[in-house]
Amino acid sequence: MLWFTPGTVHRLVNTGGLEILVVMSNAGLPEAGDAVLTFPPEVLADPAAYRAAATLPDRPAAEAARRRRDLAVTGYLALRERVGSAGPEALTGLYRAAAALVAGRVPDWRTRWRDGPLARAVDTGDHLDLLAAGEGAHMTESAVHTGRPTPPRYGMCGHLSGWQLGSR
Repeated sequence: MLWFTPGTVHRLVNTGGLEILVVMSNAGLPEAGDAVLTFPPEVLADPAAYRAAATLPDRPAAEAARRRRDLAVTGYLALRERVGSAGPEALTGLYRAAAALVAGRVPDWRTRWRDGPLARAVDTGDHLDLLAAGEGAHMTESAVHTGRPTPPRYGMCGHLSGWQLGSR
């Protein structure tokens, strides 16, 4: 198991049949665009160029995904070299560019977070308060939820198969 916190620059090259199961604890924000690809600095500095390089067509061919990947690897390798020679301070430009690229999307992500993970955490706190008071009526609202797989697509890190959570 690996756990990445925000800002962890990483790269995985799969040369075989490796399959990875990713469980996102942050409402899926990386796939909603909060993960910034390590494109070369000139692409990161230009929001239109970044968007053009990062966005796949609605029905992307593997070729488009490979072009995006290759550009990100090019930027990653150059970044890795800069970090190797200058140390972690070499990441400052990437972090600054990433923050500038995503700043306008934060209101939507805040809603996603507030309505998802934060709401579940508040529910848990409320339930703990009820249990501490010897109350259990909230358990009458228990339910089993179902989910269905979403159509496979290209995600940030390769083929992505997600799940759409259903209702009770």
